[in-house]
Amino acid sequence: MGSFLGGPSAPFYAPYPTREDPYVVAARERARIAALEAKGRKSTILTSGEGVEGDAPVKRRVLGAGI
Repeated sequence: MGSFLGGPSAPFYAPYPTREDPYVVAARERARIAALEAKGRKSTILTSGEGVEGDAPVKRRVLGAGI
């Protein structure tokens, strides 16, 4: 909408980012690395947040047991 002094007749809209834009490529790479790191940490967790129920399977070595 114009005015008495003139001005833009239509609002300015920035173009949508494309898959090839450098910041989109960088964000995709950061997300990929974060997913790989999360997957690696998850494989090291052996119990739930509630802990282990029952006794742990422990074998104790005794000195001189084979003699």
